[in-house]
Amino acid sequence: MQLMLEIDKDLFYDMVKFYGDVFHLPPLAAKIYSYLIFDFDRKGVSFDEFVEVFSASKSAVSSNLNLLLNLNIITDFNKIDERKRFFAMNEKYMKIRFGEIITKMEKELLILNQLKNFRNTSDKEALRKFDIYTKLFDKNIENIKESLDQL
Repeated sequence: MQLMLEIDKDLFYDMVKFYGDVFHLPPLAAKIYSYLIFDFDRKGVSFDEFVEVFSASKSAVSSNLNLLLNLNIITDFNKIDERKRFFAMNEKYMKIRFGEIITKMEKELLILNQLKNFRNTSDKEALRKFDIYTKLFDKNIENIKESLDQL
């Protein structure tokens, strides 16, 4: 792997594994995303650089870049003085990702409340546990929303 960006290889491989698992990415897509994280100045990385750095076929790089673009994990742009496309991390992706997490948590909370109403129990232990669970959801939703507002 001929690197153009300065990276820590151990950290890079940890990131590849982590982001591959978290985002359910194929190995090359996880490598591309992890590599882009090391582009701290956000100058962008060209298609040709990915082909060279990862010794991958143009077709493989293209399909994995398109996957990352479609997932809104990365963005692409053209520089004024060049015809090449450059790729960078999507700075808005964390807001998108955590917005989706909030939506899922709110949906689960709604379902839990519907289940509680359907069950209509007077079992104090069950109600206590349900209350703890819903408070956990509410606190986490609020915490994530407050953090996103600060970004």
